[in-house]
This record gives sequence, C-alpha cells and structure tokens, in this order.
Amino acid sequence: MPGAWSHLAARFFDFVTAPGLLPHEVTQVEEWLAGRPLALRAFFGQPRADQRHGFEAAKSVAEAAPGRLDLVRAALLHDVGKRHSDLGAIGRVLATLAIRFRLPLTPRWRLYRDHGRLAAAELGDEEPVVIEFARHHQIGRPPTISTADWEILTSADRARVHVGSRDR
Repeated sequence: MPGAWSHLAARFFDFVTAPGLLPHEVTQVEEWLAGRPLALRAFFGQPRADQRHGFEAAKSVAEAAPGRLDLVRAALLHDVGKRHSDLGAIGRVLATLAIRFRLPLTPRWRLYRDHGRLAAAELGDEEPVVIEFARHHQIGRPPTISTADWEILTSADRARVHVGSRDR
C-alpha cells in the first residue's frame, strides 16, 4: 500500500506541474487521431495535465510497439472520461480518498471513479483495444487484450512525466 500512496502523490504533483503540449506534440496527436473528430474533441477537451499524461503514454507505446497505432490511440485516449467530472487536483485527491476508503461519493466523484466506463462509451467507434483499455485500465486485463499488449499499455500508463527532459 505505501507504493500506491507514493504513486498517487506523484500523480498529484504531475497534475499540478504538467506543461501543456508543444505545437509539434499537438501536431503528433492530430496525426495519431486523423479522421477521428470525436476522439480529437475528447482528447483536447481534457485538462492540460491529462493531455500531457495521454501524450506521454502514447509516445511510450509508439516507442515500445512501432506500427501499433491502435495501441498508441488506446494509451492516448484511455483517460478522456475524467474530463466529465471537471475536478481539479484537490477534487481528484478527495475523490480518490473517498473511493479508496469506500466513503459516500458526490456525483462528480462518481464520474471520476467511472471515467473508464465513460471513456469506453464515448469512444465506441474506435478499435476494440482502445475501448477495452479505457474501460479496464483500472480494474485489470480483459481477455480481449493480449498479455503483451496489456503490459505495454499499463507500463505506459504508469510512466511519469519528467518535466525538463522533454524535447523542445
């Protein structure tokens, strides 16, 4: 459990310090999502920190699995459902604590908890791995995603943003 708490603390600081996407990174996202206006709208409708996290996860997948654009899109879009809760950093901390300790959830905290299901529903026209990773990334590998693909995706999701080490 201590590792889980340090991970949450790290994500909090990533959220509050995440830089926005640079112009060449925006262009890369647009290329990865070409011809997918709903996915583009969902991605760019996220807060800056969630865009950064999705981009970094997608970049990691692109390096680990060249040519697997379906996995890149799965990493890029897996958290788009979080935007429906409209929670800032403190709200996310409180929601996470309430979820972990099984406390009553406000409507916005329920949306935050259910962000995977929400993302999967809204990405219904995407490839199956995109939908299934969004739906299951917090709960465990579904049989529809291979163990190898799951490991690539979850490793990318766990990666932290290292501000200052990015290409400029």
